[in-house]
Amino acid sequence: MKIVIVGGVAGGASAAARLRRLDENAQIILFERSGFVSYANCGLPYYIGGVISNKAELTLQTPESLWNRFRIEVRTHQEVTHINTQDKMVTVHDLDNEKVYEESYDKLILSPGAKPIIPNLSGTDSRRLFTLRTVEDSYRIRDYVTENNPQSVVIVGGGFIGLEVAENLNDMGIRVTIVQRSDQLLDILDYDMATFTHSKIRQKGISLKLGSNVIGFTDEANGITTHLENDSDIKSDFVLMAVGVLPDSSLAKAAGLQLGIKGSILVNDKMETSVQDIYAVGDAVQVIHSVSGQNAVISLAGPANKQGRIVADNICGGDSHYKVSIGSSVIKLFDMTIASTGLSEKAAIASGFDCDRIVLSPASHASYYPNSKVMTMKVVFEKETLKLLGAQIVGYDGVDKRIDVLATAIAFGAKANQLKDLDLAYAPPYSSAKDPVNMAGFMIDNIARGVLKQFHWNEVDGLPSDGRVTLLDTRTPSEYARGHVNGFINIPLDVLRENIQKIDKSKPVYVMCQSGLRSYIASRILNLQGFDAYNFSGGYRFYSAVTKEQALCKGTYPCGMDR
Repeated sequence: MKIVIVGGVAGGASAAARLRRLDENAQIILFERSGFVSYANCGLPYYIGGVISNKAELTLQTPESLWNRFRIEVRTHQEVTHINTQDKMVTVHDLDNEKVYEESYDKLILSPGAKPIIPNLSGTDSRRLFTLRTVEDSYRIRDYVTENNPQSVVIVGGGFIGLEVAENLNDMGIRVTIVQRSDQLLDILDYDMATFTHSKIRQKGISLKLGSNVIGFTDEANGITTHLENDSDIKSDFVLMAVGVLPDSSLAKAAGLQLGIKGSILVNDKMETSVQDIYAVGDAVQVIHSVSGQNAVISLAGPANKQGRIVADNICGGDSHYKVSIGSSVIKLFDMTIASTGLSEKAAIASGFDCDRIVLSPASHASYYPNSKVMTMKVVFEKETLKLLGAQIVGYDGVDKRIDVLATAIAFGAKANQLKDLDLAYAPPYSSAKDPVNMAGFMIDNIARGVLKQFHWNEVDGLPSDGRVTLLDTRTPSEYARGHVNGFINIPLDVLRENIQKIDKSKPVYVMCQSGLRSYIASRILNLQGFDAYNFSGGYRFYSAVTKEQALCKGTYPCGMDR
């Protein structure tokens, strides 16, 4: 059997290696148009910043290593330009010597990946404008930085690549401006959770322009100008375009393969395309999101690796199926960690779910053990069924651990309140006896049982200010004095019972504290004494973080500047 693979990196290279482990006699040929067949795509921003100093460390496998260990024939700098599905032939362009030839196949695997989006704007052909997708791209950016000693850069786009490159260039002393068309960074997050990333970006001296639309670029004698719609131009030494990627499906389209959303290649759960004996994997394929049930394109290394393995199994007579696509992801942003899995609240609503959410601020480990740090966790679930829909966490230590637990729970169909039952490892340096994931389960179980009623940050402004409700802040007087929401009176939790007669039992009581714990206890005291009490989700800490960012980006304070 002769198997041709178009494209390496995660999907193609993993398929090739798995094929050899299953079939010692198959002829395996892998075509890669770049010079690198298997490399650490996610490590490219860190090479630009010098965190990874040795080029060789980016390369996971070479053509030589794949041949020596697996007898896989890798042909780099060779681009497959046409597929003859009837005769089962591919046309190959050798980019080194301009030779064009044909190669037959019994089975064909397409792993073309994705291509950076380059908007149709003037000036995008500037030599000072870069994109980052391949090893060669990272070399070009790194060489430009080391040879030209730039002082400033504009990064267009606030996704994973944009933020990782921003961090690395900022650490090199380059003045960074991020321009984002939407009103938040990291669109996988909800706005309220994204505000923590905005604050961190600004703390590090990076200028942030949210809700800004780029309309073109102009090369200057000593730099490049980025033109914004309804805003001032930005002059910088160079520009990185990081507005996203699209499936690189032109080869599949020309061959008549069926396409899906965003031009992705349509496959079934065995990774088979619409044409017999042709498979596709990775960033270029359409999958079914396991939570929403809707079509999706998920450009992440984990799914691509799994899909490569599944294709190899099926080619070699197995019966493997791609089952789970929930888009789990994590990113380092300076000393902060940001992670998500499943659906955000906005994505859940867009998918038709009647959902609710909780926000909590647990410690990374036992608070009495040194260096405990607070994380902010948001968990989204379906109201009626308690189906666990998704989660987002922003913090420092222990974020990745918790998001992986939540991703596992989602993958295996756990209900949100069942998080309370998970038996998770505990020792003071690592967790608390009630792990943050357990705490989320307790809170959701309380909601399901009617023990807890809550209100959220975006509902505060809508609360009546005419005395029809009581607004209660249960923090200490010193905490209250440092900042509070207008209209909330201060009765600390520990003296609430002694002052409960000051609260009108005929009115609903909306209770707030710093993190949500004391106000929950206060709500229980009130509810058990006949009051109609509601606990504020996330606490004043969360409210303050979100509303400050709202003010910054709605004109109260200029975006990119501190109060």
